[in-house]
Amino acid sequence: MQIDWSLSVSNRTLLFVQSHAPHGSLFGQEGLDAIMMGSAFARCTVLMQGDGIYQLIIDQDPTGTNTRDYSVTYSALRDYGVESVLCVQEDLTERRLSEDDLIIPVSVVNRSEVPHILATHDVILDF
Repeated sequence: MQIDWSLSVSNRTLLFVQSHAPHGSLFGQEGLDAIMMGSAFARCTVLMQGDGIYQLIIDQDPTGTNTRDYSVTYSALRDYGVESVLCVQEDLTERRLSEDDLIIPVSVVNRSEVPHILATHDVILDF
């Protein structure tokens, strides 16, 4: 078996799209786990959109949801080499949130920029 190293993950850019609320399903936690693993092998960007923005809310209380508060783990992303966490401005506004409500600093982008962001990454993983 011959390996084509030109397809190596380390040469690729990964975009992780977090679009689900943090509690009530495993999408958010599994997405965060994938981000942390993927960042060991490739350049990673995270796009928080829709209800996925709720994953970054400060002081979450998942009591009664059978899930744990994993939002503090987002603070470690820079240590894992994730250079860019993006949030969609319109999704923040629709949820009456601002950057001050979030556990980590983010770069805010307009919804109209999302297609360009998607187009400039080699691999897109949606959670």
